Amino acid sequence: MAKMVLSQHVSRPLPIRPKPTHLIPTPQRLNLCRPFHPLALRHHRTLTRVSAPLINVTVDVGEHEEGKKAQVKNLGFNGEIGFDPGAAPPFGLGEIRAAIPKHCWVKDPWRSMGYVFRDVAVVIGLAAGAAYLNSWFVWPLYWVAQGTMFWALFVLGHDCGHGSFSNNPKLNSVAGHFLHSSILVPYHGWRISHRTHHQNHGHVEKDESWHPLPERIYKNLDNLTKKIRFTVPFPMFAFPFYLWNRSPGKKGSHFHPDSDLFVTNEKNDVVTSTVCWSVMATLLAGLTYVMGPVQMLKLYFIPYWIFVMWLDLVTYLHHHGHEEKLPWYRGKEWSYLRGGLTTLDRDYGWINNIHHDIGTHVIHHLFPQIPHYNLIEATKAAKPVLDKYYREPQKSGPMPFHLFGDLTRSMKNDHYVKDTGDVLYYQTDPQLLGGSRKKSS
Repeated sequence: MAKMVLSQHVSRPLPIRPKPTHLIPTPQRLNLCRPFHPLALRHHRTLTRVSAPLINVTVDVGEHEEGKKAQVKNLGFNGEIGFDPGAAPPFGLGEIRAAIPKHCWVKDPWRSMGYVFRDVAVVIGLAAGAAYLNSWFVWPLYWVAQGTMFWALFVLGHDCGHGSFSNNPKLNSVAGHFLHSSILVPYHGWRISHRTHHQNHGHVEKDESWHPLPERIYKNLDNLTKKIRFTVPFPMFAFPFYLWNRSPGKKGSHFHPDSDLFVTNEKNDVVTSTVCWSVMATLLAGLTYVMGPVQMLKLYFIPYWIFVMWLDLVTYLHHHGHEEKLPWYRGKEWSYLRGGLTTLDRDYGWINNIHHDIGTHVIHHLFPQIPHYNLIEATKAAKPVLDKYYREPQKSGPMPFHLFGDLTRSMKNDHYVKDTGDVLYYQTDPQLLGGSRKKSS
């Protein structure tokens, strides 16, 4: 995967890049007592391709590909230069990769399987304990704990889908089917669509997961659909429906081999996953018949919906809800690197270890073949290269309650992007229930 990505996006050796200390004034060297000469900005990229109002952004210069040109949007009234998150970065994917220690790329199948055994043991123990105690004081605690553990199982299956679980494709496939089928996720169907997400992250039309709706599609939605889509907690139950029918504006199902999600040589994989999913669904139906619907609701189905909420919350907040608007791209402005740099890391407090540090999401998106247990170290090593393109996550208390504020704020303001322009920012529908009263920038 790394070779494929690098071959597509770093097609020739990167030059050694000296620090641009004299070409463009930096915030540290800018003399605010004298006027800034407009000719210093003569090589900036045209502004007509940006579909958002101008904001205070920086002049960002580099010698790698698109970064050769100064990226400018507007100079603030106070003469200060701000950072432009939509500008092409002055570094390449190869420079980030070189900063990450080599051992971070090593996959240890024994360690990966150790996490599987740990999580499965916890799941079985929680279910046995709750069934034995059978107390209404215990059941709500069990639902939250078990739903979180289902989410942990999904993350391990997610590693299998990326090949970061091990170097053995058969082990990845067997473990992935076991982990994902147990929580009613079609492994290969999801794996293939998630690969599409990673290959097109940050692209308005081609991204697959929680991508923005273009204005033309958004305005054709009926009012009920809009309110459900952007009113908490309804979007946090979207995942099962997405598996069956994808997102507005897209067609296909993760269960059907003839879906346009898949190519011809992937159809057998999709059939295999659908069969495994069906076996699990049949097993659950049998257990419901034997144990009764109420008991199965308490033991499995309520934790399942807690898991769905975790999945939708985490995946949404890794691409939305930053305190400043982040760009989305289309056309020639999009690149694998620029799209990946719009993802966000999140801190989940005590949950970090339980769900296998999935909050270290930026480096995971750029290099999904790195095992989850090396992502923290890889992120620390890459941060000096990423500089302002890396956004430090807000530190969490024991439980990540602060993320609900980010979620609700984003749902109120991030509704659609314009149909034109290649660097885009979310717009707000002021007429939507819960929306802000003025259009967001």
